[in-house]
Amino acid sequence: MQYEAVPSVSPIALTVHQASRVLEVAFDDGASFRIPFELMRVYSPSAEVQGHGPGQEVLQSGKRAVGIVAIEPVGHYGVQPRFSDGHESGIFTWAYLYRLGRDEASLWRQYEDRLAAAGRHRDAPMPLAAAGGCSTH
Repeated sequence: MQYEAVPSVSPIALTVHQASRVLEVAFDDGASFRIPFELMRVYSPSAEVQGHGPGQEVLQSGKRAVGIVAIEPVGHYGVQPRFSDGHESGIFTWAYLYRLGRDEASLWRQYEDRLAAAGRHRDAPMPLAAAGGCSTH
């Protein structure tokens, strides 16, 4: 996915809202975002979702009700959530979370366009071949 540059940012607050299924992140540049768990899950930076190179992305679906059951800091640069569907391999850097929040509307459009092109919808279960994860590790 193509992004415009993100300023060097650090979080000043991070709140997991279970009922509304959003991660609220406030940054030191004054920006604040409420990022839906579903958006985080379908755009996870993991190899399982992004693949190992361009064109290897695995289209995610059936993630509307996904939750975050745990979230752990990773150094000083990000967090690693564990989602209720068992996915836990993506490390979300502060810059990546900033992009997800800033570009949320266009990311949703891109996601829905990809689903439509594949003849799927957001609530469709993952196809068995794609649900198995990355077969290279």
